[in-house]
Amino acid sequence: ISYCFSRSLAVGTKTGYRLFSVTSVDKLDCIHESIETPDVYIVERLFSSSLVVVVSQSMPRRMNVYHFKKGTEICNYSYSNNILAVRLNRQSLVVCLEESIYIHNIKDMKLLKTLLNTPSNPSGLCALSISHSNSFLAYPGSDTIGEIIVYDANNLSTMTMIPAHDSPLAAITFSASGTKLASASERGTVIRVFSIPEGLRLFEFRRGMKRYVNISSLSFSPDAQFLCASSNTETVHIFKLEQHSPSGEEQAPSWSTYVGKMFTAASSYLPAQVSGMMSQDRAFATVRLQMAGQKNVCALATIQKLPRLLVASSDGQLFIYNIDPQDGGECTLVQKHRLFGSDKEWEETEKSKLMEPPQACQSYAATVAIPSSGPVTATLTGYSEDGGAKKGEVIPEHEFAAGPVCLDDETEFPPVSIR
Repeated sequence: ISYCFSRSLAVGTKTGYRLFSVTSVDKLDCIHESIETPDVYIVERLFSSSLVVVVSQSMPRRMNVYHFKKGTEICNYSYSNNILAVRLNRQSLVVCLEESIYIHNIKDMKLLKTLLNTPSNPSGLCALSISHSNSFLAYPGSDTIGEIIVYDANNLSTMTMIPAHDSPLAAITFSASGTKLASASERGTVIRVFSIPEGLRLFEFRRGMKRYVNISSLSFSPDAQFLCASSNTETVHIFKLEQHSPSGEEQAPSWSTYVGKMFTAASSYLPAQVSGMMSQDRAFATVRLQMAGQKNVCALATIQKLPRLLVASSDGQLFIYNIDPQDGGECTLVQKHRLFGSDKEWEETEKSKLMEPPQACQSYAATVAIPSSGPVTATLTGYSEDGGAKKGEVIPEHEFAAGPVCLDDETEFPPVSIR
């Protein structure tokens, strides 16, 4: 399941894949469904264009690029090992294998760069910013500690290495502008936000310490004012990225103000680990999901002019929540949609859930309380042997002029087509 800022949702299923447009809370529009390729485990759409990339379990080493509205294949590439992730933006198409990364020019799908012998990355963890001017790629720099390599996908050069965590990485994501990068480690207790390309730590948030969790998804809001994180637990956390006032004099006198001053003073002589925990912010808002233990994807979006949290689960459900941008707190579930499966399967699943005894869940306060090789060349229709287009560029050059990225752009961004 993948979601982009253009409010486009792509879902791989046992029978193929589905593309949805999420423009309203009450209605989920399925704009395309394909049943030609079964067992799709990777499906990525280029914003709101007609270009979609698909990888299936039947051929996990092959990537197919389609124009889904025309029902035609643009090209396909095969690689030396299983494809673990695919990322797209206006300039690049990035394919991630366990120990290598391939960067293609999305205008003609020509291979631009191969990053070989990258640290073992069995989950295919990587992130590609959608910004036109800040086209950055992030991937793990180590398989033992949480190092992040930030790579300039435009100039094909390494920008910086960020020592983000003590344990290996579990999740990374860019903001829409490409100027912020959020990360979490396999422990899942701390989430950090860094400036890009400098790599300076801007924020640090504590998800909890009582239990280690597997953070499956991190996502910024379009304006980068909020960051959400989901895991294998029943709680989704939303953090607010705001700089606190440097002077207590600007704040109204309160007990929390005095406690904050006391912690600041104490941090100068307490151990670094203890003082670090004191400075970490807690969640601004939370969601209690109706399920736990399932992999899910979360995203923050503005739908019908209101901030919403979207959570899509691996069992085919999409939950939409309202967020209070001023006071935060517990978010309200406003709608639930089905992404795949028949009506009969859906009804049986719902009945089984109703028959299950309720499970005791920890409160939010209890949860966050502090206790102590290269691609194989294939013969492609409409493509030369080196991967370049035979007749000019696939996407018009004027679409790549400097300027802000238009996300809702089906008319302004012509889909890729075969020439």
